[in-house]
Amino acid sequence: MLVEFTKMNGAGNDFVLIDNRDRKLSLLPEQIVGLCNRQKAIGADGLILLENSSNGKADFAWKFYNSDGSEAEMCGNGARCFARFIRQVTGRQDQIAFETISGIIHAEFVGHLVRVSLTTPTGLHLGMDLQWEGESRKVHFINTGVPHAVYFVDQLASVPVQKWGASLRYHAQFSPRGTNANFVQVLNDHSIRVRTYERGVEGETLACGTGVVASVLAAAARNLVDSPVDVTVQSCEILRVYFTSRDGRFLEIYLEGKVKMVYHGYLLKESYK
Repeated sequence: MLVEFTKMNGAGNDFVLIDNRDRKLSLLPEQIVGLCNRQKAIGADGLILLENSSNGKADFAWKFYNSDGSEAEMCGNGARCFARFIRQVTGRQDQIAFETISGIIHAEFVGHLVRVSLTTPTGLHLGMDLQWEGESRKVHFINTGVPHAVYFVDQLASVPVQKWGASLRYHAQFSPRGTNANFVQVLNDHSIRVRTYERGVEGETLACGTGVVASVLAAAARNLVDSPVDVTVQSCEILRVYFTSRDGRFLEIYLEGKVKMVYHGYLLKESYK
């Protein structure tokens, strides 16, 4: 059996997307790992299945898997690619709503850009004193659909993201599930740079949408930035984050940026059996 797929890219995050509304495709974690392998298969940061809404409260639903085969609650850049994929396979041009584990996400098209809403963040904790990398450091935390630790630095280019990111990702403070780790340099009131170590990928990625949003909101909570904020990620692309702050809460959060279709193809059964 041939399975049709599309490879898409959002600010450097790449994904394999498959229309599975007929529910004919069922993938085991090891098959997802195989398909996301960059040396032996398509290669991607994650795999996304398009499915029908389970409760009628949204237009569609997704199943999102990290490249290690684990199912993830949310992915900002994946959501933007997913919205473009829905438009590609259904012809929808208006706003789209789809179910995720984190809640219903709304997406709209703004010219050549895709803008998605994010669910209300939880668990904001500023200035945690954590012992890591041999000393006490102040780390911030917020859940923007998935958990994110945020650490501010003066010079982002010199940060050993793989080493520090793994240390935070597996820190006892965030056990048992762990966290994503973001390293942030504030440039001005409306501009920051971010590098992210992603849980489930287990390494630095070229971008992370929920990490970008987490970094912006942590900076805003410290009165370092104000909406909108342009975020330069490791791919050198720029994502824009919009938000409002009311009574100590962040509301109306949007992530906006470009999405690219890389290629379209078919999977042989041998490639995922």
